[in-house]
Amino acid sequence: MHTPLVARCLRGLETLVATEIVGSGPAAVTELRHREVHFTAAGPLPPQLRTADDVFLLAARRPDIGTTRRALRELVELAELAEPTEPVGLSEHTGIDISASFLGSRTFTRYDAEDAVGQALAHRLSVPYHSRRTGIAPPPGSRGWRLTLDGTYATLLLRTEDRPLHRRAYKRHALPGTLHPPLAAAMAVLADIRPGATVLDPCCGAGTLLIEAALAHPDAHFRAHFRGFDLSPDAITAASANADDLPIAIHRADAGRLPLPSASIDRVLCNPPWGTQVSAGGLLAEGPSRWWTELRRVLAPTGTAVLLLADRDAVTAALEHDFTPVLVQRLRLSGAQPFLVHLMRDDRVRGKADRKERVLPGPGPGRPARTP
Repeated sequence: MHTPLVARCLRGLETLVATEIVGSGPAAVTELRHREVHFTAAGPLPPQLRTADDVFLLAARRPDIGTTRRALRELVELAELAEPTEPVGLSEHTGIDISASFLGSRTFTRYDAEDAVGQALAHRLSVPYHSRRTGIAPPPGSRGWRLTLDGTYATLLLRTEDRPLHRRAYKRHALPGTLHPPLAAAMAVLADIRPGATVLDPCCGAGTLLIEAALAHPDAHFRAHFRGFDLSPDAITAASANADDLPIAIHRADAGRLPLPSASIDRVLCNPPWGTQVSAGGLLAEGPSRWWTELRRVLAPTGTAVLLLADRDAVTAALEHDFTPVLVQRLRLSGAQPFLVHLMRDDRVRGKADRKERVLPGPGPGRPARTP
């Protein structure tokens, strides 16, 4: 049996999620859409995908209803078309709830769409419907559904697990600006961490990047070394608690003057504090140049860095400090459009202007730019 499934993800990570799906077992990717990867799996559902926000069964699809409120009644067709059978097992759950999203301007709200489908679906399944309109979380035992309207299709999805995949059990302590775990997992994948590598996050915050990197390589024989520094005592406490018994060393230090030998780091993973949600402190408060200089000092000549950068100016700064981008990918994250950047040291390239012309102006939303 081939089960139709949909992985939801951040805008800009669709290709990485598709790659993880193909590598997770007997699965075939059938379509990439806005924040969605459609695929089929043969036999059991695939194991947990770390780069995806969530995975759903494709329950029903019909043409998008358009933008007007009077068309809401057409969404009832989704409830009639849905085939919510195995492998999820709805009989074990006491109710349903629906979360909706749509692209473009509409004359109805997400709650109007949710209620139109939810009430019809609950009636068909003979279970209570828990509306999100009140802001009250659904009770335990409620099965989550997802409704999307993207201008082409109205799609009804059924979550395969009891809770979204992006909610990690390890993340018991969070801080302002803490990184979205699936994005951290995607950055760890891009870093291509090898056995015996030394992996650094010089501004580790709550430790999400290092934890995702360590969880991606649980085998004892892998023996990678994960090191995190942060200037904030609260960050050190949170990261240490989240990392628990993982082989991650967390210490307090200024990212502008790291207690590390030169050329000692193979991989850098970092979401630098450039003032969007977290302001730079210590030596970094003097300006970003100190951060780039220190990053270049500790990175081995064959090392690479995978960073989340706030804007195009930060990408330009990487070029001005003798880094060459392997990948520049714009994302959409919490209303912002940061850049996911994979950098390598390239001491052979002469002339900063040449490097700038190779990459900038950068990609449009959702389009990667690769250097030749």
